[in-house]
Amino acid sequence: MTLSALRVMVVEDHGFQRRMALRLLAELDVEHVQEAADGNAALTMLEQLLQPPDVVLVDLDMPGMDGIEFIGHVAQRRLARGVALVSALDPALLNTVQTMARAYGLRVLGSVEKPLTSDKLQAVLLRYEDTLHVDADDDEADVSVEDARAALAGGEIVPWFQPQAEFGNGKVVGVEALARWQRPDGHIVRPLHFIHVLEREGLAAALTDCMLEQACAWKRRWEGDDLRLKLSVNVSPTTLQDPAAADHYQQIVRDHGVDPADVVLEVTESSLMTDPARGLAVLARLRLKGFGLSIDDFGTGYSSLAQLSQVPFTELKIDQGFVSGAPQQPRKRAVIEASLDLARKLQLDTVAEGVETVEEWQMLASLGCTMAQGYLIAQPVPGEELPAMIDRWRRPEH
Repeated sequence: MTLSALRVMVVEDHGFQRRMALRLLAELDVEHVQEAADGNAALTMLEQLLQPPDVVLVDLDMPGMDGIEFIGHVAQRRLARGVALVSALDPALLNTVQTMARAYGLRVLGSVEKPLTSDKLQAVLLRYEDTLHVDADDDEADVSVEDARAALAGGEIVPWFQPQAEFGNGKVVGVEALARWQRPDGHIVRPLHFIHVLEREGLAAALTDCMLEQACAWKRRWEGDDLRLKLSVNVSPTTLQDPAAADHYQQIVRDHGVDPADVVLEVTESSLMTDPARGLAVLARLRLKGFGLSIDDFGTGYSSLAQLSQVPFTELKIDQGFVSGAPQQPRKRAVIEASLDLARKLQLDTVAEGVETVEEWQMLASLGCTMAQGYLIAQPVPGEELPAMIDRWRRPEH
């Protein structure tokens, strides 16, 4: 989508600032533009539109209804597709508002610091197309239990793979297996629409088996093309309550001719909360058998330090929520820096998720992160497309 095709609304109480935004949008050839001087007026306009705007540029500090309250109304009533903040307020506050908007389900393009310039505005609007992949399948939100169960049994749920590249030399050394539902008509359903259904039906462990078996099979195929990669596979929390899990996973990988040392099992911070003693026993046995263990989404829960001190993790994954925009947000950078310092002291490898810009890559490299994962390198792809995608990363087109 070109900038000229975007539908944009400017919500700004300051007359001069609003006119400046409109002039800059015109310079960028944005043709479909609307304006409002306060949140209430903007809501009234949005409710009357036949087609919601792609982006609402909203000032936070407005009299009456402030921008934070306005964004909440927009998100809950689905009055716009995306939002970008325009403000000179504290970056920590802007980060909080962006997190809130994402939690509501809004596409968040980021924030633009006042005063507005053409370059700042263009940069944030160009992110609209970059975020289209994030919710391209939102129409699949209603998934029935019967359909999800049949998809798992029928082999429609398959792993797609996202590369992990070393910061030191850019070499792709591993991939994470991510579940995708490939319908017979070719439509792809993202995991957020079916994982919770399978978990609710007690099928999370079966999904983990499915991902691990298929990922190991692909690893062997890639090795036939001289492509040797580590596998990262997400493990269901219910697995950690099964005393036989370690033997079971060892059998799966050996049946496919894969060394457990080449497989990293990812667990979330909350996985051990139900029965810590049993969970710790399972994880210890997995390490004993050679599997790597990664703590996923580090820092998003409340037990991170306790988990790291008790569990034999080999890897720490930094959540993309901290990575996104970190070069411009000192608080995020501070969290990442502290996490990496802790990982070094515990002799853990580190993977930063959600790396999307060169600036994020450069910052993480300077802080000593081990590996990067994110759209800067590649989106998740089917197994058959992975070798070609890695080759493109090695030899980028100019």
